[in-house]
Amino acid sequence: MLAAVVAMVPGGDALADTPNHRGFGTLDALVDALDRGDVDLDDVRTLGLFVFTTPFNAQDGYGDGPLDPAESDPVDLGQRPTLQGNGTLLRVNGLDAQSCNECHSLVSHATRPPTLGIAGVGPAVTNAIILPSVIDVADSTDPRVRPANIGQLPLERDGVADFSGRFANPPFLFGGGAIELLAKEMTQDLQALLREALSASSGTVTPLVTHGVEFGELVTMPDGGIDLSGVEGVGPEDPTGRTPEEVLVVRPFGRKGENFSMRDFDRGAMRFHFGIEPVEVVDPTGTGRVDADGDGVIDEISVANMSALHVFDVTNPAPTQEELDRDAARGFESFQEIGCADCHVPVLNTRGSLLPLAHPEVARDPTANVYLKVDLLATGLQPNGQGGLAVPLFADLKRHDMGEELAETFEHGDLSNREFTTARLWGVADTAPYLHDGRALTLRRAIELHGGEAQAARDAFVALGKRQQDRLIGFLKTLRTPTEPNEELVDRVGSLEEILYTIGVR
Repeated sequence: MLAAVVAMVPGGDALADTPNHRGFGTLDALVDALDRGDVDLDDVRTLGLFVFTTPFNAQDGYGDGPLDPAESDPVDLGQRPTLQGNGTLLRVNGLDAQSCNECHSLVSHATRPPTLGIAGVGPAVTNAIILPSVIDVADSTDPRVRPANIGQLPLERDGVADFSGRFANPPFLFGGGAIELLAKEMTQDLQALLREALSASSGTVTPLVTHGVEFGELVTMPDGGIDLSGVEGVGPEDPTGRTPEEVLVVRPFGRKGENFSMRDFDRGAMRFHFGIEPVEVVDPTGTGRVDADGDGVIDEISVANMSALHVFDVTNPAPTQEELDRDAARGFESFQEIGCADCHVPVLNTRGSLLPLAHPEVARDPTANVYLKVDLLATGLQPNGQGGLAVPLFADLKRHDMGEELAETFEHGDLSNREFTTARLWGVADTAPYLHDGRALTLRRAIELHGGEAQAARDAFVALGKRQQDRLIGFLKTLRTPTEPNEELVDRVGSLEEILYTIGVR
């Protein structure tokens, strides 16, 4: 499918010594064309699909450019070496793909053959290997594998390939707009509760509850400040030096809960995977002609292009659920009874259906700088009868301690290695492998590896009889990815030039 899309686009020949990526002009021109009705939302989605599926090359700015050892740490973006000096790929710590769709290409891993498509999950081979400085693949005792400043990785033959980075399996994008809307509404609620706490008397305890999810509590201090020690599942592991406004932002994207919007995730992904520098990151004041990574290409991806990509991200269709037979219905009852639904909340409700998209984004204030509102009813979600949407995500958008067995050995982050954002189970029937790094090849194994806050639910599952376990897993297998997602946009890519002409791009 991807090859067909590229072939249909004028100037999209990946073999030519020219850029594969196209500029979309300015965000203002794009929004003006929408307001006039010259283009519609599907036209903008098509532009985003083009960004998502384009294989970036060196003329687009792919790569980090020449290494300057004196400038910064060589694991930093813009300063990474390449494997064996190949000049293009590192694979370990990014520079590992050419397009988004390379790692998000499986709609279903449950069909035979697997169902390929746009914006799906990634198989294990596409796992991102993030910021390691040590990878001991041979389980070696050779001191060369461990720099002197890394002391916690043992040099012994213990069956562990010591690794100081993160290993992340790519999730799908389906239903991402609803997740972003929930997170933005939750953030607004938490910020409002913070304002209440700031105006309260000393010793006041303010519970942090939004959309039925508990994020701990705030305590008002005698000096009028806020004690954040009771905050749970949101913000960094250690909030020291962070303002309460920074901490109380729900970040549902990334396995650890690092990103507050899909665009926020995309900004990092562009730089990490491709070495493509978004203008909004490297030139936020708009001075122009910035080559942040020194690769000879300026203004590598524009605000308008990132905006179109964001629109595509959030309008991907939502996963679905098959009708439950008797056994699956009993499996759902067991799912609730043993405590799985405490974190994997079956449904969260939004207050509205319009998702605000902004530039520049302000994490703590989703209402700032909004340029477009997207109605998510078109993504297949159902109204909840209260003006919002029922989102059957089976998650709570909160981080939880998952125990020592799943703990990472990452050294560069400010989130606990034992904590992960609750996996959204919608679509889980089609999205093996499971868990943050794909180590569980079956749903049963994924459940068995739960620990920490999920230990009791895990133990209750193991204690069930085999038939009850099978019914519960049978219920999970009714949670499916959408059928033929984004197919309606593929034929429209051939009209790319016409869309660009309409918005004033010649």
